[in-house]
Amino acid sequence: MKLPVALTIAGSDSGGGAGIQADLKTFAVLGVHGTCAITAITAQNTVTVTEILELPPSLVRAQIEAVAGDLEIKAAKTGMLSSAAIIAVVAGAVGDYRFPLVVDPVMVAKGGAKLLRDEAVEALRSRLLPLATVLTPNLPEAEVLLERPIKTLAERRQAAEDLVRLGPRAVVLKGGHGDEAEAIDILFDGDRSVELRVQRIQSRNTHGSGCVFSAAIAAELAKGMSLVEAVHEAKNFVTGAIRASIDIGSGHGPVNPAFRLSP
Repeated sequence: MKLPVALTIAGSDSGGGAGIQADLKTFAVLGVHGTCAITAITAQNTVTVTEILELPPSLVRAQIEAVAGDLEIKAAKTGMLSSAAIIAVVAGAVGDYRFPLVVDPVMVAKGGAKLLRDEAVEALRSRLLPLATVLTPNLPEAEVLLERPIKTLAERRQAAEDLVRLGPRAVVLKGGHGDEAEAIDILFDGDRSVELRVQRIQSRNTHGSGCVFSAAIAAELAKGMSLVEAVHEAKNFVTGAIRASIDIGSGHGPVNPAFRLSP
């Protein structure tokens, strides 16, 4: 069997709900071979992150080179990058190997812990966003990147266009933090805007939803889908994962990217 190869460059979640663990589950379910470059090890559960150990930037680069030097990476995604130094080596590797890249600008864990240093935000803007095939921020992340509040749906549409001006080829501004009855994601590819709407699912168990969404886009790109097709498929996939979320722990339980394997 020969499968397309996808790469996740992200942090490890000891609780298994987000990060590398969620990404690899998503890749497997969607029929691509998952590889990884771990950027940080986190001690976390459904309630909180208790400790973070960043890996040396040289080791992050070495992991990417080891995969790319032997396997044909069809698409990749980033998650937790945490520091300007790690962002710099990831940007350098992406520039060298030129695979399609989904950038999930992970900044804060579900429990509130900061996963991206304040001083690394500019590095994310200037070094990584211009290399992105698609950027997938939630509303709070978009507000940080644009340095302004985003409240109304009209402001979100404008924000998606303004985010593209930072360099990515396309943006999906996610609507999970909105207050409408529907979860409305806005896809802007530089020319046109498309709204992806589904009925909002009321659940506290949404840990890892952003990771699963961005990993699903990367998986579908690796399989040869167009960006618009990949985003639509990823939206359907993460909606199913939220609907089948796992009620474990005493905090925010994880979404379930393995829901399609359930009998």
